[in-house]
Amino acid sequence: MTYQTGGLIQTSDYNGFINNNASANINAIWNTAYGQNALTAVATGDIISASKWAALFNTVNSIANHQGTTVASRINPASGSLIQALTNVGTDITNCTSNILNAATSGTPYSAWTGTTSKTAATGSGTSSWSITFTSTITFNSASAASNFFNAGGLIKLQFSKTSTGTTADTSWNSFIGSSGSPTGVVANAVFFSSAGAIKTIAGTQYTGTTTQGGTGTPATLARSVGYAQLTASPQTIYQQLDPAAPYTGYYVKVTAQSTGTTLTFVTTWFSTGGVISGGSATSASTFGTAPTTLVTYIPPETTYLSNTWGTPTITSSVA
Repeated sequence: MTYQTGGLIQTSDYNGFINNNASANINAIWNTAYGQNALTAVATGDIISASKWAALFNTVNSIANHQGTTVASRINPASGSLIQALTNVGTDITNCTSNILNAATSGTPYSAWTGTTSKTAATGSGTSSWSITFTSTITFNSASAASNFFNAGGLIKLQFSKTSTGTTADTSWNSFIGSSGSPTGVVANAVFFSSAGAIKTIAGTQYTGTTTQGGTGTPATLARSVGYAQLTASPQTIYQQLDPAAPYTGYYVKVTAQSTGTTLTFVTTWFSTGGVISGGSATSASTFGTAPTTLVTYIPPETTYLSNTWGTPTITSSVA
């Protein structure tokens, strides 16, 4: 019998909802994408218990609450009652599948790292070109943990800051970079890196693969179609901002990203055609210093409706 409202629920119906419907099933979201414990199938001919049916509904509700997806309101069947097909179950699972990368809320931002994120010594000499290279590596326990992190709404956040003074070039670079939290710099106040190139909404904000926030400039490169799912072991430029102000048009900030699955490496290059810029004070976990800084942190998924299957990724940063 085809699944229909008021009819008896069959094993093929139940198993289709949790596993077998290729285009939309619960375990493809709950287990494969988010890393949560999979619902188990029922053997042909076995009785589908009230607890099995309730587990299906409860899981759909957890997925929907995590995503912010609206689903039908249902009352779980009582033990010993006759289990009948209820309306819109398939529709709800389809809608949750469409919203698989959405997250209604986020977890607490992570702001710890080992190494350094700031160039505290002066850079440059006369009219010679120079660059500062900031490297940050985020390490997960496994590739599955990394995938769960991003699929459940995790974000990588890159911020840039420089306010040190003392040289002529400092003035132009401070205008170009700006201070973190200020929208007055040409360079983006923050670059967010997410799960995939698809559009998704996380904590009320829309993101693509790579998304910028703040800054007055128009990026020369912004890889909206590149997220974690599109990364390879070779670096890809996800963001580059050129300084539009003459005679500083040779200045730029460029970010590349690459992944082994378990580790993600972001390399940020500040490039100048000449001049000397000051160092300054280093950035801490709570306060931006004055020195040239590229800070890489992350915002994990929420854990109200999901269990933490991504662990606590670590960040190692260096400057050269």
